[in-house]
Amino acid sequence: MFRSTAPGLITTLCLTALVAGCQDRPPQSRAAVGSSQQGEAKLIAFDDIAADVGLDFEYWNGMTGELYFPEVFGAGGALFDYDRDGDLDVYLVQGTQLVEDGQAAPLFPPPEQAGDRLFRNELVPTGVLQFRDVTDAAGIAVSEYGMGVASADYDNDGWPDLYVTALGSNHLLRNLGDGRFLDVTSGAGVDVTSWSVPAVFFDYDRDGALDLFVGNYVEFNLGVHRTCPNEAGVPDYCGPTNFVPLSNHLFRNLGNGTFEDVTEAVGLGNSVGNTLGAVAADLDGDGWLDLYVANDWMPNRLWVNRSGELFDDLSIASGSALSGQGIAEASMGVEAADLDADGDLDLIVSHLRRETNTVYRNLGDSFFADVSIETGLGPPSWNSTGFGLAVFDYDLDGALDVFVANGEIKRLEGRPASDLYPLAQTDQLWRGVGSVFEEVSPFAEALEPRVGRGVAVGDLDNDGRLDLLVVNNSGPVRLLRNVSTDGSWVGLSILDRAGRDALDARVTLRLDDGRSLIRDVSTDGSYASANDPRVHFGLGAAQIEAVEVRWPTGGRELFPAPPLDVYSVLNEGAGSPLEGSP
Repeated sequence: MFRSTAPGLITTLCLTALVAGCQDRPPQSRAAVGSSQQGEAKLIAFDDIAADVGLDFEYWNGMTGELYFPEVFGAGGALFDYDRDGDLDVYLVQGTQLVEDGQAAPLFPPPEQAGDRLFRNELVPTGVLQFRDVTDAAGIAVSEYGMGVASADYDNDGWPDLYVTALGSNHLLRNLGDGRFLDVTSGAGVDVTSWSVPAVFFDYDRDGALDLFVGNYVEFNLGVHRTCPNEAGVPDYCGPTNFVPLSNHLFRNLGNGTFEDVTEAVGLGNSVGNTLGAVAADLDGDGWLDLYVANDWMPNRLWVNRSGELFDDLSIASGSALSGQGIAEASMGVEAADLDADGDLDLIVSHLRRETNTVYRNLGDSFFADVSIETGLGPPSWNSTGFGLAVFDYDLDGALDVFVANGEIKRLEGRPASDLYPLAQTDQLWRGVGSVFEEVSPFAEALEPRVGRGVAVGDLDNDGRLDLLVVNNSGPVRLLRNVSTDGSWVGLSILDRAGRDALDARVTLRLDDGRSLIRDVSTDGSYASANDPRVHFGLGAAQIEAVEVRWPTGGRELFPAPPLDVYSVLNEGAGSPLEGSP
């Protein structure tokens, strides 16, 4: 779908966002010029139905006017079927106040119900998309200054569990299978008490038990609090370089409900960074899951998995640590997906205003090229600060599309002091068209700018059109229901021999037009959020010839074409083994 960056284009860009006269001039591209001549794509694709379906939630950052750094971040959410009834439920991470009651009055009142919330989807068995708050009945009592959430079945009992990150203590919530969760953090050995944002469950050593990566941001407490002047000289929130970065953690699952910290043992001991995003994916095609970490104003990290024993730090050498201009950018969210449909996974990273979102094309052999300009995904994001993102086929035409939730981290110029959302920006949607991506604007009716943070993608009403959960800082959550189009699609639940979601399995759809589309079974990526584990393909006019699954263990099986426009289950061992499978 796209090419590597031409050297001539690089010289036209600012070497740094601080160069005088450059900070307000976005980079140009062939895609950008074409869009301006032809007009932006216009298609109402989503409706915000959160209020209509009972998803009543607003992330509260507890701001008091003191400009505490964590206030600008906020949280994500999870789409997962906690009760295994066939529809997606919603977990939302909540904030709190950084100072004790009586020390400083918050600018906005706290929510009526404190702490994280779990909403049960009533689609099954009622047939109507509606949510009911079941937090108390589920035994969930998490009231930290919440950041993110990861979802997976870490104990192999068939029920998806949660790991919640925070500024404070993280929480591992074990799903008991009867509608309740049990906090097992301390006994499991994964009690991280710093400032964590992303968490990723993945089986790095392929032993059948999901391991856990926890990404940490910076050291913050009220004793190190400070403010920093903005461009106008007015006190504002500081950036991450004013604080001490933290080390990340990799916990190996021992298979008995406990974990051990193997960060040093596997070569991740040099993992200090301002980490906000992380994704585990097989980026070099060798069957072992690699780890890509998005750092805020520090080089991103690519650790290549060497047969489950060690990770090689190929960050700088790979070309995926810095922008094409050699700059460490303010990376927030990250996704791995086959954007150009060439059979390997590319990377897309959301960034700060005046940096653009960055697309790294996978060149093979752990090498990447910054192709943000050519794809059309970079230039339109120049004036936005992106956090959560989703890569999915929203219009069912067989090509991947991209959604990014935007929201500033410093007060935008010209906003009045009375503005309830001084960091608010407009979210963006791009549609994959041929060799580029075109911005769809407007993509929804009457959506006011908000402070976008976490994004999770999944089919909440099971109609085959993927929906978006968008968590806003100091604003109501959005449930963007996909109303874009009717078209052919296929949805697959990929289950291993134990009957759980086969995280990290790779699914290849062989089509009658000679194309092959790939999706990985995963819940990670975006920013601080967890996605629907089912794989989903829009088909356009194509027909399916067969489905190939490469299981996490390395085995490969071929399945006949599944029925269209419904969700089907593919079980490990039920297909035809392919030559060379272990």
